[in-house]
Amino acid sequence: MRCRILGAINIKSGTKKVGKKVIANLYHQVLFSLLLFFGISLFHPLFAQQALKPFPQHVKYAAGTIKPNHVSQNQLDKAVTDFYTQWKNRFIKTVPGKNQSFIWFEGIGKKQCVSEGQGYGMVIVALMAGYDTTAQQTYNRLYNYYKAHPTGKSKYLMAWAQHPGGKNLDNTSATDGDMDIAYSLLLADKQWGSNGAINYLAEGKAAINAIMQYEINHITWSILLSDAVEDESKDFFDTRSSDFMPANFKAFYKATADDRWKKVIDHNYSLFSIMQEKYSPDAGLLPDFIVNINKTAKPARPYFLESKYDGYYNYNACRVPWRIGTDYLLNGDKRAKEITDKINTWIRSTTKNDTYNLAAGYTLAGNDLKGNNFEALSFSAPFGVAAMVDSKNQQWLNKVWDYLIAFKLKDFDYYDNTIKLLDMIIISGNYWKPA
Repeated sequence: MRCRILGAINIKSGTKKVGKKVIANLYHQVLFSLLLFFGISLFHPLFAQQALKPFPQHVKYAAGTIKPNHVSQNQLDKAVTDFYTQWKNRFIKTVPGKNQSFIWFEGIGKKQCVSEGQGYGMVIVALMAGYDTTAQQTYNRLYNYYKAHPTGKSKYLMAWAQHPGGKNLDNTSATDGDMDIAYSLLLADKQWGSNGAINYLAEGKAAINAIMQYEINHITWSILLSDAVEDESKDFFDTRSSDFMPANFKAFYKATADDRWKKVIDHNYSLFSIMQEKYSPDAGLLPDFIVNINKTAKPARPYFLESKYDGYYNYNACRVPWRIGTDYLLNGDKRAKEITDKINTWIRSTTKNDTYNLAAGYTLAGNDLKGNNFEALSFSAPFGVAAMVDSKNQQWLNKVWDYLIAFKLKDFDYYDNTIKLLDMIIISGNYWKPA
């Protein structure tokens, strides 16, 4: 393109005079070439906005926290990048004929995508920019898919699941997906700025405000299961324990200066403390679902929403050590350390510091769920994040890291592999906050 432009303006003058019409034609030709050149540049990966916080970041977490110390930082980083490449190739799918991508749910339950996974993927891709030179293009396609599947309440909340053809299962949300999507938009703003095709910061703030309006209980400041839950709903005072993401909420407050996020943080930390003390004093575990928050909070009954284990530490609550541990790593909140210390003491004791004794689910008393003695990275990886809060867990953390990276991507599904990757980013010291 550069040669053509220079050739066009290299007008040979000699004894013959160049007319105004020729000059005008050449001027328009040059102008068209320049517009074409810069238009292509905006959409070409080589001209993507530079990653301002490229992977690896080697974040300095709160004082006294640890990382695996039996391998080098380069080895930690390489384990993440290797697994990210595999994960991206398997789970990020592009919609044919559209500038949209989604995190593939592998067709489980006849679902193409769930908002939870979309949120995970958008966070991961924003953090891996720099290593991944096409991260912004991938992120924007993921964003476009999210925007193409809104709920009936707000264009800033995502419908919780889509059929293989792309149609929403229904027009209601899943709160956890929206909270990670909003967080990812704040990361994107810090990673690429908001002066391009997408104003990430404005979109992030709009999503945060929609979450506060439709997915937060303004009486108990607990987190609603969905935007479908209204004040007259029977589950208005119920919550999913893994939806409490204090590090996300602190970023939401920072971005919006909305003091109500402080209420959400404080009330839910208080709720978790009560639940640990009353229902799991030895193990410190939280149930998948907590009900009756406005009166006397308690674990949910069997089949409250998903399974007979809804009142136990199962496939939702397994994320709690990761969500709470991250708040201590990034913000040093002592309440987070108190919660994770209890879990760390119990898990190290019950496994005898042997990662191969980990189970996929526990009663609140800390006993293995019957029939769940198998590997599940969605359970083991969050224990690694929790272990980071105190140096006394160093050898345990080292073992958890080795345990995680020993498993192949092909041996697990979307949920286990994606939580594994997110937690590997954290454990390697490369998870940062958009502040």
